[in-house]
Parts: sequence; structure tokens; C-alpha cells
Amino acid sequence: MLQAQQILQERYQLQTCLGHNAGRETWLAIDCQTQAPVVTKLLTFSDRVHWEQLRLFEREAQVLKQLTHPQIPRYHDFFCLDDRLFWFALVQSHIPGRSLKQMLEQGHVFSESEVRRIAKQLLQILIYLHELSPPVLHRDIKPSNLILAEDHNIYLVDFGTVQDRAAKEGATFTVVGTYGYAPLEQLGGRATPASDLYALGATLIHLLTGVAPADLPQADGRLQFTAGLTLNPGLVRWLWRLTEINATSRFATARAALQSLLTNEAAIANMATEPNDLVQHPSAPAILQPQSRNVSHPAIAPEPVAVNPRTENGKRRSKRGEKACDLHLQKSPQRLELAINTKRFNLRTFATEARFDSQQFEICWRWFGLSRRQQGLITDIDHVSKGELQGAQKVFPAVKLTVGVHEYLITSVKPPLTEADRDWLLQAIQQWLGLE
Repeated sequence: MLQAQQILQERYQLQTCLGHNAGRETWLAIDCQTQAPVVTKLLTFSDRVHWEQLRLFEREAQVLKQLTHPQIPRYHDFFCLDDRLFWFALVQSHIPGRSLKQMLEQGHVFSESEVRRIAKQLLQILIYLHELSPPVLHRDIKPSNLILAEDHNIYLVDFGTVQDRAAKEGATFTVVGTYGYAPLEQLGGRATPASDLYALGATLIHLLTGVAPADLPQADGRLQFTAGLTLNPGLVRWLWRLTEINATSRFATARAALQSLLTNEAAIANMATEPNDLVQHPSAPAILQPQSRNVSHPAIAPEPVAVNPRTENGKRRSKRGEKACDLHLQKSPQRLELAINTKRFNLRTFATEARFDSQQFEICWRWFGLSRRQQGLITDIDHVSKGELQGAQKVFPAVKLTVGVHEYLITSVKPPLTEADRDWLLQAIQQWLGLE
């Protein structure tokens, strides 16, 4: 083992050992030429170190030397010590801060907004790496390899398992990655850019839950992590897509994953910050028409919430004798409520409500004192798409909610829901739920 204050290559003075295991040591050192702190990773070639480990160590140095990203440690030097010691050394810039693993161990609870910020920064890093020619795959994204620096940015470190070229067909391979974060195809030696996306999703889930992904329950191959959490359904679906078992079911690229996340955030941002701060939008009354028999779901009691697109003064005004209506659509990051009232001469004759929270949904419609409810889980919603209500003499635009084999239409007949209103409402619900 090397010693503190020892100087390597007549330049790098070792200060503090940051970690060590069989044949490996990592030191915080000082560059005597610049007086800047650096990290020196050392690998000794001995019976405890295989040729494959040395090959990966050399590859890490070669790849880092070519990378120029502000949130990736900068390459400084690579050398071999004298024959007596036979240590190989990689020197890179030091990132002052704490790893996300350290923060988890210290009891930090990551909020949804923190996880979103981390996700966006890491996706920008992966866009840079994956769009190089050839693509660079990190293959070991996990909390211990992510540093929250003093500048409040996230840094991706430890490129010891990096891959910068496609695996040749029939070639032998070394299994790399960490159990729980590495997807099946990577453990089988065939990593792709989607493999890094899986590791990113598993890492973000760990941050949200405080539980390592390997310790989380699974159902149908999907990580179950929402219990006890209040999350936007769009973020939940986005994380599920990142961590699909089948690589082809994940986002095709980091850029596509980032765009999807930003779209969901835009839907959340377009909301009222106060109950009476309403978003203006031309709107018409809506009627939810069940297109099938009742579905049996667990009973729920979601808290009422509603973003409120409206016309002047929050109401759609009408000529004397015509129907007037209100459409209230209130959003928050975790809840959405659609409330539609149709009025005639100030006498309420029809009202509907649709509530969505991070776990469940509820649809309720009332007609002259009669009411009917439909309840279920957010995960039961398969699609939100364009639909049509067939009237006796007219077809009315509608938003179609698909739950298994059942469909429910959100529409209006007096006055009719316009196609523009239908498209706006469709987009608002889709983006908030994270559905395409």
C-alpha cells in the first residue's frame, strides 16, 4: 500500500486515501506543479488483478482523455510507476462534494423536484456521451458514482467500466455493472445506450424511495416504488419506461427521454399557483359518457383539486336564454381535477368531475340529483386519446379515457365541445399523466 505524502511521478503528492480494495487504491493528491487537488486512481498488476481489469483501467484513461464535458472529471495524466512497485496510475480532476450514496446514508430524503433536476442534468451528460462517435457508454450509473458538487451541479464519475465501441459478435466479455442498476442485456454482455437509461431510472427510484432497486418488489417485471409516495403520475410512468426489462420498450435515446420529461414538466408548470389564479382558455362544458359496463375497482376518496382554464371572470358567458357553463381544470404536480358544470337559467342540471392523484382516479357525474362514480388506479389507464360521441344527428368531439377494455368519453353536447377545446383538454391530461 502506498503512503501519505509520497510523491508519484515527481509531481503528485498523496494526501488522503479515499478507498481501497484488492489491487486498487484511490487517493486525494496535490498536483505539485499547479497546487490543485486531484484524484489519483491506482491499480497494481499482480496475481490479484486480471488482464481484463488492466484493460478496463487503460480504457478508462483513454476515454477520459477524449471527453470534454463540464460535469465529467477532467483527465490529467496516466502513467506506470517503476518496475518494483508496478502500479498504474490515472490522475483526474477532483470534484469537491458528496456522492448521492453518502447523502442517502446520511438520511437525506430526495424530493420529486430534486430528482427531476438530477435527471435533467444526467440526461444532458448522457446525450453528450451517447452522441459521440462511437458512443460512450458509462455502464455503472448509481448513487455512489454521482457527486453533488459545491457548485450544486451533479457530476458523473468513475468511468472504470466504460465502453466506447460496440461489442463484437461472438467475442468474450466481462460482466460489468452493479446488480439492481444494470439491466439484463448488460449483464449478458450487450450494453446499449438504453442500458445507461435503465441504470439512470433505477438510480432515480433509489433516490425517491431510499431503497436500493434490488430490494424493491417487482410485479410483471416492473419495479414497484410508489407505495407511500406522492408523485406526479407522469414522472412515475416516465421512470417505469426507463426501467422496462425489454430494452426496446425504453426510450430510444437520452434526448427522447429528456424531451418526454420536459413535456411533463411543462404540463405541470402550466397550472394555477393559487386556487383562484385561473389559466385562461376558451372552454365548453364536458360530459363523461361511460361506453361500457361498470368496472370494479378499489374504492378511493381523492382530495378535490382542479387548473382552471376559463374565459372572462372564470365563466363562459352566454346570451339570454342560452346555456352557460364552467369548465374547471386545476393542476398541481401531484393532483389534477376536472370539474364541469352546465347551467340553464342559473339552475344546475348537469355536473361532472374527474379527479386524478398520484395513485388513483375517480370520475363522477350528476344529473338532477342522481350520481354515478367510476374509480380505479392510475396505472389502469392505458390511453387518453381523441374520441367521438355519436348523437342522433351529430357527432361530438370527445376525449376518450381507456381503462382496460372499457372506455369513457369526456365531451359536451349543449353547447358542443369544439375540436380546439377537445385537443387542448386531451393534451393537458396526457402530459400530466405522462401518456403519449
